[in-house]
Amino acid sequence: MVDVGNKSQQLRIAKAIGHIKLSDETRKQIAENSNKKGDVLTVAEIAGIGAAKQTSNLIPLCHTLLLTKVKVSAELDESGVTIRSEVRCIGQTGVEMEALTGVSVGLLTIYDMCKAVDKAMIIENIHLLEKEKHDLINE
Repeated sequence: MVDVGNKSQQLRIAKAIGHIKLSDETRKQIAENSNKKGDVLTVAEIAGIGAAKQTSNLIPLCHTLLLTKVKVSAELDESGVTIRSEVRCIGQTGVEMEALTGVSVGLLTIYDMCKAVDKAMIIENIHLLEKEKHDLINE
């Protein structure tokens, strides 16, 4: 791991996105909430949140961070599901990996829940949308 001990504490924000292409039948099941494994979108969101919180356990050189916000949203669209994440912390290193991990595991959860119905799913275009850091105001 890189030593970040000499960096100042800052508000760190990262946003990521990804998509999974699904068949018409799979999208219909998700829209009707009729998948045998349950509510696909909600389970994917919860899985993504949990994964973001566990990033340092999954990726060997990531720092353990005290996250202050993790939001993962899954939305059905015309070709599948898009997942977006936003992760925040106050710390000495960024939260890009946590945002990307949240999206990735959310998409993998959809894949797992729909694999019995859809053999042609494609996870695609996982990427960081933005990252920010802001100095903290001392009061």
